[in-house]
Amino acid sequence: MTLLVSLTTQTNQALPSAAAWRSAVEYAAALLHRGGIIALPTDTVYGLACLAQNKQALRKLFQIKERTNDKPIALCIGAIQEITKYGKVDLKIIPLLNSLLPGPVTLLFEAWPMDKEGIANSHLVAIRMPDHPFILQVAQLCNGAIALTSANKSRAPSCLKVEEFKPLWCDLDAVFDEGKLGTIDPMRLGSTIIDLSIEGSFKIVRNGCALNDVKKILSIF
Repeated sequence: MTLLVSLTTQTNQALPSAAAWRSAVEYAAALLHRGGIIALPTDTVYGLACLAQNKQALRKLFQIKERTNDKPIALCIGAIQEITKYGKVDLKIIPLLNSLLPGPVTLLFEAWPMDKEGIANSHLVAIRMPDHPFILQVAQLCNGAIALTSANKSRAPSCLKVEEFKPLWCDLDAVFDEGKLGTIDPMRLGSTIIDLSIEGSFKIVRNGCALNDVKKILSIF
């Protein structure tokens, strides 16, 4: 039976106590370490997550999404310096990364040689560091990157409320509910995707919800 965990108080949608919040973070990380798949809020829409290095969990995540193997899933990290574990980063763009992250963007890098099943498309790897305290704290507790994708079937609309993906609940170990999202991404556009894999250049691959802010940041660098 899937456990529904509230990340707000029942009365005013405010954050719960620090102890209750920390308990939820630790529980989410523990489920991921045990090979579980959870739903949780991000800075854009609700997402599904598992540990990227757990191939069994990753395959189950693809099954839940009804996602084909040729569409890799992004890696969610808890700190900018972790990007270099998975992608080749030109040190000259570190100030750019500090301006973009955390935020509603997905960054593409040339991947280091690794087991790329489910997380890399040919030579590229996608990295997310959402601007949301819950998923960031969960990622920081996990020993390795989180595989992160939107909480919906492939080709179905993204979800701003947990009730919108209720048919998926039976396949999940827990759903962490923060109520209705949409402050940053009310149109469900998803993160803005930027290809940084070629040294000295960038390419916006998907406009997403942060396009205008991203353009302003990129114009500086």
